[in-house]
Amino acid sequence: MGSSETEGRATGWRRFLGVPPGRGSCPLTGPLPFDLIYTDYHGLQQMKQHMGLSLKKHKCHIRVIDTFGTEPAYNHEEYATLHGYRTNWGYWNLNARQYMTMFPHTPDNSFMGFVSEELNETEKRSIQQNKVNNMAVVYGKEASMWKVKTDEYFFNVPLFIGFGFPYEGPAPLEAIANGCIFLQPKFQPPHSSLNHEFFRGKPTSREVSSQHPYAEQYIGRPHVMTVDYNNSLEFDSAIREIMRTKVVEPYLPYEYTCEGMLERVHSYIQHQDFCAPEPPFIPANLSRQVSAGGSRITGPLFVPLPNSTALGWASNVTAPRAWPPLSSLRLLVSQEGQSCVEACHSAGFICEPAHFRFINNKEALRGLEVQCEVVDSEINHILPAFSVVRRECGLQREPLLFSCAGHSPKYRRLCPCRDFRRGQVALCRDCL
Repeated sequence: MGSSETEGRATGWRRFLGVPPGRGSCPLTGPLPFDLIYTDYHGLQQMKQHMGLSLKKHKCHIRVIDTFGTEPAYNHEEYATLHGYRTNWGYWNLNARQYMTMFPHTPDNSFMGFVSEELNETEKRSIQQNKVNNMAVVYGKEASMWKVKTDEYFFNVPLFIGFGFPYEGPAPLEAIANGCIFLQPKFQPPHSSLNHEFFRGKPTSREVSSQHPYAEQYIGRPHVMTVDYNNSLEFDSAIREIMRTKVVEPYLPYEYTCEGMLERVHSYIQHQDFCAPEPPFIPANLSRQVSAGGSRITGPLFVPLPNSTALGWASNVTAPRAWPPLSSLRLLVSQEGQSCVEACHSAGFICEPAHFRFINNKEALRGLEVQCEVVDSEINHILPAFSVVRRECGLQREPLLFSCAGHSPKYRRLCPCRDFRRGQVALCRDCL
């Protein structure tokens, strides 16, 4: 795109926003003519350049399309600068749920996704009837990837082979939707900003366990085979399993269908409001059921759930209005060094950042039977959390730093997990 074209587009949206001429020193003169602005990091930078101080007033309307995710520690400008999380892409001081990702890999953000083509029944039958044997498509961009030889094998099903890069693209979903098996490499150790140049400078510490973690975790066999390519026995075993496979039905997760995406985005538009200030959550002010004699029934805010190690919201306490609703809350404690993303996932749940404010209190610590000699309120992206050894407990003082991703080898975290709908991980069972 040429500089004149870029300038022309900038002039067009400045006029649409009502931005006065110049470099943003003058405030906007009226309300925005729309409710939401979907952009990316480059668009956000342009808006800052031309809107100046007005951006701060209107940034609650912004939704940032963000491929790899932005974690809260990188998003909070002052905290990121002081603690070594400053990158070229973070530091915008948004609510982390305003960042919208292609895949549900960063629960602190909102999973927007995309639509992949879905075959109808006639097209599925046609694929099965006209299937070509011994066909493989290579999914890779770099010459260094061409180490795996498959010409000595015979396949009964079409094979889509990932060679490690690009990461997390739409192509594997399209291949699986057309009846292919996706064979991809497992990364040992996982790739991250700490050990891989591609992720360096991105506003996330997320560890990528394979070329396509979503396909590995949410689809799996028989559609997806994730293998250590450096382990010849494991690789050969996977190939021979594929050779024995006669038929694999085309498959597309519901959340990547047109209906699934519309359902998800509609829910976000209806329920996510980052412009209205959230009232402080004060457990003592909650209304509880009254006994037959007229006295107020006292009891815990969080209670054990049947057949679970998690706690849920007590049924005799009126739940504050929230989305997702508090009926979805599953309160857990992480292990030392474990993030809430991992703790919730290991229990079959999803970390829900919107619920942090309801568990950031002494009632949650009491419900989990945590022994605290000291309870402090601090600014740290691993809070709320506690140290078993020192019997110290910490609550979060900065809501922008509520983080599913944070972890520390010295602390166990309080984790606000939630349930989710099958095939629609962004939404809880009671979210619709």
